[in-house]
Amino acid sequence: MGVADLNGPTTTLAPPFPALRRGRLDTLQVNLGYRCNQSCSHCHVNAGPSRTEMMDPQTIALVPAVLRARGLTSLDLTGGAPELHPEFRALVRQARALGASVIDRCNLTILSEPGQEDLASFLAHEQVKVVASLPCYSADNVDRQRGDGVFARSLSGLRQLNALGYGDPSSGLELDLVYNPQGPNLPPPQAALEADYRRELADRFGLRFNRLFTITNMPIQRFAAVLRQQGQLESYMAQLRQHHNPANLAQVMCRTTLSVDWQGFLYDCDFNQMLGLPAGSGRPRAHLRQLLEQDPEGERIAVAEHCFGCTAGAGSSCGGALS
Repeated sequence: MGVADLNGPTTTLAPPFPALRRGRLDTLQVNLGYRCNQSCSHCHVNAGPSRTEMMDPQTIALVPAVLRARGLTSLDLTGGAPELHPEFRALVRQARALGASVIDRCNLTILSEPGQEDLASFLAHEQVKVVASLPCYSADNVDRQRGDGVFARSLSGLRQLNALGYGDPSSGLELDLVYNPQGPNLPPPQAALEADYRRELADRFGLRFNRLFTITNMPIQRFAAVLRQQGQLESYMAQLRQHHNPANLAQVMCRTTLSVDWQGFLYDCDFNQMLGLPAGSGRPRAHLRQLLEQDPEGERIAVAEHCFGCTAGAGSSCGGALS
């Protein structure tokens, strides 16, 4: 299946994306729902304040059970804004009690939302790793991509986290930032951009962080719609194919991570989830409860044309560049 089947007409891929099989599962990435306090132009989830999809309590209860049954070491919580789910904090506590590390995919502005005044303190107390989206160190660029005033509120969120020890290597509290390009371009080299971020945020605002992750914008959902409207979807897909680096195949995150949607169904990655490509593809949708008994190691991974976004150039994953 190609992007033509999912996002509208585009160039047929030849040859197709290489076949992949899953390795040992170590991370469960759970989408708690699509409700968010922001509506970003690059969002592949189409999240926003008007979305109502949220994981129910019965499905939430399966998450720690699966962590225990499969001996998983990491729980990666995403959304929307995952913190808006009423069971977010209870789930974090349960996962931490099992010894799993917890990642919160945080948009930073959530830390200043009404009712979330103690969120930063909660994250620090539970030693949650914060991965925060900050697509630039410039106010104009951030506000253009994420909305007016978002940059100032993001800096406020970073100050809250820094005050608790986040970003200080001696604290054990990890704060990583995420960069997305402004448009249909591959990210610049991660190490050089991280140095720029570190200098600018320290010199101009007195802020610190641990690492910067550069993530390629995936040609799906909201971003694909924008590209199609601008007549750039086909050229962007061609760019991703032309920069495919086979060396990145060994490190793509779908080999060790399973994505769970708000209804509990399984996908090989968050991007496949948004496109409705079930884990393994070509078979009935698997559910989270099946992981209580079944080990997915060795299963086929569903791939399509958008997967070139993960292998192009230095590669891209939820943990940044691959090479």
